[in-house]
Amino acid sequence: MSTSPGPSRANDSRGAGARRRGRERALGLLYEAETKDLPAAEVLAVLPTPPERYAIDLFEGVMFEAERIDELIGTFARSWAIDRMPVVDRQLLRVATYEILCRPDVPCAVIIDEAIELAKEYSTEESGRFVNGILAAIARELRPDETTSSPAIAALVEGQ
Repeated sequence: MSTSPGPSRANDSRGAGARRRGRERALGLLYEAETKDLPAAEVLAVLPTPPERYAIDLFEGVMFEAERIDELIGTFARSWAIDRMPVVDRQLLRVATYEILCRPDVPCAVIIDEAIELAKEYSTEESGRFVNGILAAIARELRPDETTSSPAIAALVEGQ
């Protein structure tokens, strides 16, 4: 039986609320896969009910793109080896980096803001700043047009 926490919010709205629940669920699934050293298929196979589609997309996408994602995080995490990061921070960075890489339909500002909020909720207040700094640098590298023209990204980066 899975020990991953399900969505903790009762927000039933579509769109952003569904994506938020998907991110939370993907975070829990990734945490479980890492701490139990299980492949994605095995983690999903033992769930009593399947997660929402967005959570599955994020979870499987992060697992599939893990090498590329970790390389990006490692490049921008100055003085931090990825394997030395707290598990929650590492998995949040992976989910958000995957979204920046592979989900151009989701604005960088939304991705980064959600990752910061999840870091504060599931890790520490300092984790929010840490996650913000790395993701802002990744976003500037991968989506330069969006990040240079976005006041929301500028505000997130200034908040570091």
